[in-house]
Amino acid sequence: MIWKAKTLSHIDQTPSELPALVDDFLTVRGFQDQKQKKSFLNPKLSDLKSPFLLKDMKKACDRLIEAFQKNQKICIYADFDLDGTSGCALLYRGLQSLGYQSLQCYQPQRLAEGYGFHAHAVEELKQQGVELIVTVDVGITAFAAAQTALKCGIDVILTDHHQPLDELPQVFALVNPNQKECSSGLGYLCGAGVAFYLLRALKRSLMDLHLISEAQGDLKNLLDYLCIATLTDMVPLVEDNRVLVKAGLKTLENTDKAGLRALLEALKLSDRPLTGQDVAIRFAPKLNALSRMEMGLRPLDIYLELDAQVARSLIAQVLDNNQSRVQLQSDGETEAFRLLESWPSKQFVFLVSPSFHRGVVGLIATKVAQSTGLPTFIAALGPDGQAVGSARLGEPESSVNLVQALESATDFLQRFGGHPQAAGFEFSEKNQAQVIACLEKYFQNLFALDAPGSELRALEFDLDLQPQDVSPQFLKWVDALGPFGSGFEIPLFRIRNLKVDRVFPLGNGTHFKFQLSSPQLEESLEAIWFSAPVNIPLQFARSEVQILGELQWNYYGGRKKPQILIRGMKNEKDEKSEKDHDKEISSF
Repeated sequence: MIWKAKTLSHIDQTPSELPALVDDFLTVRGFQDQKQKKSFLNPKLSDLKSPFLLKDMKKACDRLIEAFQKNQKICIYADFDLDGTSGCALLYRGLQSLGYQSLQCYQPQRLAEGYGFHAHAVEELKQQGVELIVTVDVGITAFAAAQTALKCGIDVILTDHHQPLDELPQVFALVNPNQKECSSGLGYLCGAGVAFYLLRALKRSLMDLHLISEAQGDLKNLLDYLCIATLTDMVPLVEDNRVLVKAGLKTLENTDKAGLRALLEALKLSDRPLTGQDVAIRFAPKLNALSRMEMGLRPLDIYLELDAQVARSLIAQVLDNNQSRVQLQSDGETEAFRLLESWPSKQFVFLVSPSFHRGVVGLIATKVAQSTGLPTFIAALGPDGQAVGSARLGEPESSVNLVQALESATDFLQRFGGHPQAAGFEFSEKNQAQVIACLEKYFQNLFALDAPGSELRALEFDLDLQPQDVSPQFLKWVDALGPFGSGFEIPLFRIRNLKVDRVFPLGNGTHFKFQLSSPQLEESLEAIWFSAPVNIPLQFARSEVQILGELQWNYYGGRKKPQILIRGMKNEKDEKSEKDHDKEISSF
């Protein structure tokens, strides 16, 4: 893979108060002038868009106010993933803080019921006396459940962010920024984000009617839930999302939720600033494993636990459960790469096996997609002949829309839905050949004029750094530029003029630690290479190298210092052309 510096779309020649590297980075990322740069570095919650820009928001608030005044029983019906779960906890605690009393939650079981707003659940809720259902992160294609609610006399406020079809469910109010009639410009919100905007609008409406005081309902205290949802659902960290996650990371650092606090402490993430990567890579997967494995304990139980001692006991179960998830994922990935050897298509991947656990098919799909660079569909085949799968994109900038791809096989799928980059689907084993045939036709048509792999892939990095630039001062600025995630990726730097003094394996031998020196440095730098190509890092011992990597803090013994997270490495003295790229070693 070729390493390529990002090109400037313009040159900002106005004087800057920022350090040159920081100013250059923001220019490379498309910020046009100093005003934009300063605004980006100082996001404010007061700059958030009005929640009333969302279609049906006033109608939803009016119905919730009626429920408030009549003390009607409300059920929050949420998806089982961390977006839905976070949104469920956020809405539950938020409505409580606004004075709502008759509240309950419902989440379908991932393995027993599957994704969706289910008609049978609506009937059960009717028997329990529920008069209003508010969905979170689910329901935009749930026509049967919506009709059942109408028949049962239950009003539904449907909040979701998934891509709608041309037809919409018939519900009392439908709040989804991605429906065609919504001009809010908030289509980047996750499901919990839409729920949070519902709370914002509801609090304002209740205050306007003098039903509550401004002191009631501290919505800022719910931003830890929203931060987790936004980072794990991989929605773009732009505009309002950036503001909310920036503030949410601070709320999570100081959270008063016993379950979240206990998990932070168990992972040694407490008493220090949190990054988006801490949440997305270390924190959230431990919770997500609970819904994937269905071991009895749910992420929602962790979110809502109030007792610190009980929370610590629950987190011990969380970590044990995560080990089981890790093993199932590893076994599934091994099986997937075995099946991949005989998969014929070079345009997409579609693998089905009874060996896959339904709870981890999304994780397996992500691994295969990242490895192949192709749209990947992974399905677990059950003993009943039903296949449940997940789809992921291999290239973030791909023109493929997974929902549209699955729509091409709609006649042979029992259900499907999700996002352009991540989707879910179900089908009967007898229809497997037809599903694959539909996808083959879709991808052949899509790539007829632009076949994947026809050009060398180029990996763009943000800036060139010298060894002395890897400093605490610069890394503090990198922190200030965050949070990073989908739509605003973590900075990638090329660091030159380094010598490998020492390299040694860590753990199972696939991770490596480096000690690096340079005449420009007073003390050595440390670097980590996770999941490195086998034995390749050892070949760089005592070599002069350049590294492609991220900058991060290494916390150890109560101290912290900068280190490099290696994404690729090559010899500094290698003068080959960009086209002669076979010797470049990269993790990508």
